[in-house]
Amino acid sequence: MCKTVGVALCALMPALVALPAPAVEGYPEKPIHLLVPFPPGSPPDIFARILGDTLAGALGKPAIVENVPGAGGSIAAERLARAAPDGYTAAVLTEAQIVVNPAIYHLTYDPLKDLAPVAPLFAGGDLLVVNTEVPARSLRELIALAKAKPGALTYASGGSGTTSHLAAELFKSAAGVEIRHVPYKGILAAVPDLLAGRVTLVFSPVSIVLPMVREGKLRALAVTSRGRSPAAPDVPTLAEAGCPGVEMEGWNGLFVPARTPEPIIRELRQQAVDALKRPEFRSRLGDLGLEPIPGSPEQFRARIDADAERWRRAVANAGIEAH
Repeated sequence: MCKTVGVALCALMPALVALPAPAVEGYPEKPIHLLVPFPPGSPPDIFARILGDTLAGALGKPAIVENVPGAGGSIAAERLARAAPDGYTAAVLTEAQIVVNPAIYHLTYDPLKDLAPVAPLFAGGDLLVVNTEVPARSLRELIALAKAKPGALTYASGGSGTTSHLAAELFKSAAGVEIRHVPYKGILAAVPDLLAGRVTLVFSPVSIVLPMVREGKLRALAVTSRGRSPAAPDVPTLAEAGCPGVEMEGWNGLFVPARTPEPIIRELRQQAVDALKRPEFRSRLGDLGLEPIPGSPEQFRARIDADAERWRRAVANAGIEAH
């Protein structure tokens, strides 16, 4: 995947042209650091590198992308929270770091207080996929199978407390079924067992499992987003497939430390919006099952607050204990 992404990025770079001069006097005077809580090749990493090139062209200083994976993204988020609020450190973070992790873990920082949203970027749902040997060709058939054999089916997750875990728990609660949890160290680690039939199903980012669905190695039954995925338009939503009331769209956004001056936040937001408008990047998002999400910082903050409350309830209902 990384090799493919690298080719895509190389193809995009010639299209990134210089933008107008910066609107904040004297900013920037040195390189801007963009933190990404995932390894190279992930969607946040792809965007950060395009944004970095855009910032360099528009503001005249290089932007350095730093991949800081680990602890569900909390290492990168904490580093951002501890950084000086001067506009020289920003991060492309996901819903997990901002509203999911705080509902599960005792963090040494508060993402809602210590970080400031700059711009919403893009979002997408997960695919619910099953091993092709599972005798269920639709979500309704999967629910019927689970009810006929309580506890016999299993679902993989990227680890306890991850969004893939919580998505499955929300599904179980809404469908009224009992399916056993098998946690892994990341979704990619679960894929071999899913292909071999050692686990029944998984809720996974579209980009990870869609190639295997297209090759007939896995069967997609539903997508967790409100609408169908642009990358898999033939796959129904959970509501369309017979399980209303469960919607999950993992989002990504650009953040800076709290107390960063407003003029700098506005400048960074404009550069992020310009980067998102690139046709080549929007096409790449579609291939990954992701879509741009417009909105002001205020609208983004409202979404964050609403999602934080929703995830607190979901964690409590799933019986996941904070630690």
